[in-house]
Amino acid sequence: MTKKTSYRLSLAGFIITLAGAILFSTKAIIVKIAFAKTSIDALTLLTLRMLFSFPFYIIAAWISSTDNKHNKFSKKQWIHIILLGLFGYYLSSLFDFVGLQYISAGLERLILFLYPTFTLLINFFLFKQKVTRIQQWALVLTYAGIALAYYGELNIDTGNKNFFFGSFLIFLCAITYAIYIVGGGRVIPQVGVTKFTSYAMLASTTGVFIHFVLAGNFTRLENATTYWGYGISLAIIATVIPTFLISIGMKKIGSNNVAIISGIGPVSTILQAYYILGEKIFTEQIIGTLLVVTGVLLIGWNAGKNLEQT
Repeated sequence: MTKKTSYRLSLAGFIITLAGAILFSTKAIIVKIAFAKTSIDALTLLTLRMLFSFPFYIIAAWISSTDNKHNKFSKKQWIHIILLGLFGYYLSSLFDFVGLQYISAGLERLILFLYPTFTLLINFFLFKQKVTRIQQWALVLTYAGIALAYYGELNIDTGNKNFFFGSFLIFLCAITYAIYIVGGGRVIPQVGVTKFTSYAMLASTTGVFIHFVLAGNFTRLENATTYWGYGISLAIIATVIPTFLISIGMKKIGSNNVAIISGIGPVSTILQAYYILGEKIFTEQIIGTLLVVTGVLLIGWNAGKNLEQT
């Protein structure tokens, strides 16, 4: 029997989590700026992101391996971690970066924010976990919000022939990330969150590097120093720092509160896209975003009431 833990929403925990969520939301902005100001392709940009993140996860993997709380991985655990890493931060990131070439940062973040609903559906169909009445209404709100925002974006971005393709890739990104979350939820209790995350990230990094080598776009590296600023920004600002901030936030205020505060993500991205990228804000987007955020928060709140424990 597990003991349920009550978390208090401290100011420090709130600020740390909010900062992490906002920094995570800068990813799409940095990627869009890189595409607009350079000739870099999605795979090269993703490779640079993982390259500069790599040392931090090597260190995290080494530190977590010295922790006596968890034993060495079994063969089955190794397979699960490698596969989940490839789904969560190789395929998912690749779909995301390629998709961002064709749709706005605001719409990308909104579609990507659907991953909790996909997590809910995967658990329902594969593991027969019950979907509560609140969660059913949350799904209706979420997909209604996406449909409304998507309709408004489609009316604005009328000349983009790759609009549907880009949207589809971001949907795939959300689905593959949901697979990572579901699988991680079953492996993490066995091996520990830091150890799982660091080794999964190393697996995904290896996948990205192999893809880059097989693609043979080595000429892109001739101008790599031109792109380093974007790779470093993605690695440090939009990946490593927010990862640790969210982890600290979860320890201070609990996963349920973190999930609620992280709802600022799509709003943050839309505002940054407006002020930095010059993307338009329109009525359908505002209403759709509110519906999506409300739906996702209902899912997180309902799940948090049942699952938040030590």
